[in-house]
Amino acid sequence: MTKYKFILSGGGTGGHIYPAIAIANELMLRFPDAEILFVGAQDKMEMQKVPQAGYAIKGLWISGLQRKINLQNAMFPFKLVDSLWKSRKIITAFKPDVVIGTGGFASGPLLQMANSMNIPTLIQEQNSFPGITNKLLGKKAHSICVAYENLERFFSKNKMCLTGNPVRQDLIDIDSKREQAIEYFKLDPNKKTLLVLGGSLGARRINQLIEKSRTNIISQEVQIIWQCGKLYFEEYKKYEAHNIQVVPFIEKMDLVYAAADIIISRAGASSVSELCIVGKPVIYIPSPNVAEDHQTKNAKAIVDQGGALLLKEYELDTVFETVFKELLLDTEKQKQLSANCKALARPKATQDIVNEIVKLIEKKKGVR
Repeated sequence: MTKYKFILSGGGTGGHIYPAIAIANELMLRFPDAEILFVGAQDKMEMQKVPQAGYAIKGLWISGLQRKINLQNAMFPFKLVDSLWKSRKIITAFKPDVVIGTGGFASGPLLQMANSMNIPTLIQEQNSFPGITNKLLGKKAHSICVAYENLERFFSKNKMCLTGNPVRQDLIDIDSKREQAIEYFKLDPNKKTLLVLGGSLGARRINQLIEKSRTNIISQEVQIIWQCGKLYFEEYKKYEAHNIQVVPFIEKMDLVYAAADIIISRAGASSVSELCIVGKPVIYIPSPNVAEDHQTKNAKAIVDQGGALLLKEYELDTVFETVFKELLLDTEKQKQLSANCKALARPKATQDIVNEIVKLIEKKKGVR
């Protein structure tokens, strides 16, 4: 039996790292003796998260361009050349069968070098509006796994496969975990639970919203699990109370989703994919500060199908409390949102992506 080798690159945020880890885990299920190596940006969170998941990782000296003129931007060409050179060394030494990119700074030079060396490459594009790096890489990538329809204007239709985004497999059956979840988070089973998510680092505008509206929310017999993010925990932990749990980060995502009745969330690609599988009523508050406003586009892809609600940051002070109250009282609306977003879920995304990787291996071997 052939021993396959794979290099994966995904980092900068959990939205790039966890899909890459999910793909690696599925590859190990298919090919238990496979060798897997990750490549990331040397000062980003993947350098901790990937080893915690049990995989080796090498770092590149790479970062993104900043919007303002500074020394970091001046250093970018040197970092890029260094990262391309190091990527070539890594690929030459490891000899991968396929190189897989899920986004992040390191994906660019790694996949660019793999393409130039005629190594089969696969891009996993998570957003409904691709970033500039994946648009460029897509021209030479051998396969592009996408999470949304109608991306033909960005990528060759012949290379694309609609798979969805990889998600944690423990989210597939959260309904059976509700009692366990209520006990784990010490919740009142007679009250509704609002889950507030702003990403691992946190979302300042969402935190400000909950700070302002928490008394109003609690007065409606609602308890709050408020994941404020590591950057903001010291600022907001003072609001911990009988009906409010303030946490920097949530490890047991399957249980917190099982406990939630309504969810407020940013609209990163991985979050949107997870929340479709979870199937709870969601109010998306997209970040307006990301490239190409892709969080709004991600959320709209679900909202336009009747699967969630969408509020812009500038609307929060005027409409949030009304929208939340109406949703809380309208159980039929809650059921409708849940059913519609679950219909958009792709729970087998990780397996489908690995199927595409296997096709690249077979094509390389000349198997038809």
